[in-house]
Amino acid sequence: MTGTTLRINTESSIGKISPRIYGHFAEHLGRCCYDGLWLGNNPQAAEFVREGFHKEVLTALQALPVPLLRWPGGCYAEHYHWRDGIGPTGERPRRLGMSCGLQVVDDNSLGTHEFMRLCELLGAEPYLAGNLGNGSPQELCDWIEYCNSTTPTTLVQERQANGASKPFGVKLWGIGNENWGCGGNFDSVTYAHEYRRFATMIRHTDPMAELVACGYDDSWNRELLQTLGNKIDLVDHLSIHQYWIKGGPETGFNEDEYYTLLAEAATTEDFIQRTAQIIEEATGGKQRIGVALDEWGVWHPEARNWGDKSNPRTPTTYEQAGTLRDAIAAAIALEGFHRQCRVLSLANLAQVVNVLHAPVMTQGVRMWVTPTYHVLRLHASHIGATALEVEVVQGDNLADGNSAISATASRRENGSVAVTVINKHLSQVGSVRLTGLEDFAGGQGQILTAERPDAQNSLDEPERVQPAALEIHRDGNSWLVEMPPHAVATLVF
Repeated sequence: MTGTTLRINTESSIGKISPRIYGHFAEHLGRCCYDGLWLGNNPQAAEFVREGFHKEVLTALQALPVPLLRWPGGCYAEHYHWRDGIGPTGERPRRLGMSCGLQVVDDNSLGTHEFMRLCELLGAEPYLAGNLGNGSPQELCDWIEYCNSTTPTTLVQERQANGASKPFGVKLWGIGNENWGCGGNFDSVTYAHEYRRFATMIRHTDPMAELVACGYDDSWNRELLQTLGNKIDLVDHLSIHQYWIKGGPETGFNEDEYYTLLAEAATTEDFIQRTAQIIEEATGGKQRIGVALDEWGVWHPEARNWGDKSNPRTPTTYEQAGTLRDAIAAAIALEGFHRQCRVLSLANLAQVVNVLHAPVMTQGVRMWVTPTYHVLRLHASHIGATALEVEVVQGDNLADGNSAISATASRRENGSVAVTVINKHLSQVGSVRLTGLEDFAGGQGQILTAERPDAQNSLDEPERVQPAALEIHRDGNSWLVEMPPHAVATLVF
């Protein structure tokens, strides 16, 4: 590969990279919540538990960080009744729920107060998904009153009696989830009418609540917003989901499948842009409605019974290998998030522990982190910073015409600049020259790569894929780094 030159424009800002763009998702599905985040009061695991949570998982997520956490679903939200998860743990009912075609038995030991405590421990903003599928406007309004109100009502007194003297102050509320499918098989017009009813009642309960409407594809989104008409001001964010399913098996993939997954990850930005354009057309630019990509990531065929080349394990656990390729795909998506940070108001990687594109995995009381965890850590310098324009001045392209080397950059208030560089090429080293940073005296770099793109960490090899120091060399007014194939690096100047 010939060298690639990237120009970092430190004077041209795109917008602020909201911490909400680095959100996560915890659903009552498989081992994400129970036996992942939550171990409960198991006396045999007491030394590994903190307030019912997996102590080592908490530590790992605190270091990630997790600025936003969505709960309790997902499809599971459309079966969730919040009152089941409050009050004395031993008195809470066991309920049968459903998510992704899988029946879920929930003893409700992880309920509203426990989730809010988790958010407090992680420093995460809570984002609650409300039940539109088999719930009612009254039920959701009651949950919001219970969580947020300071008025001395019976519900507020009940919250206080359950140990929360102060309101939780939850801003983000989803009105349903995937209501075009698991959330009731609505058409867009019928859902719009239901949304309008729920949202109107919620605004009476908490005028400051930020409401997230359920989006889908371009046609649904356009018709939903058109149907809302002059009540479109009831929408603060429009939810879309994007899973990457065309990249073949989780491991042992071939070259075509390697590039297919990376290309599919890149299309996430296109979906965000199209959705933003539909919002612009519907509002005439007179109202801001954010694009909420509140589920995203890779969903391998081994973890699903639908879609391209599905080949699910039996029984279905929704767990999959987390490889370096998945981490590179996540980095490609994050590049697009930064470029679209003016319209993308929040995003949630699915899911936070054990399930799907998880950064953290557990087995009993033991845990390890995936390459995607490390990629997210490499991006930590960008959170809350100002996104900068990056231009590929010259360099080799891949077969699809896109540059083999790409990058995103941001500037913090203290003047430091972070640049995250991706070498997408499967087998070729990339020599990268960075320009536009001549005023900086030096920088530090970390790189994530491995001998193979399907390398993964495991219980037996928890550190097989992990970041290492990367040398940065000055060459006149430029900076030079050597990028191995299938690698992601962050340089902080």
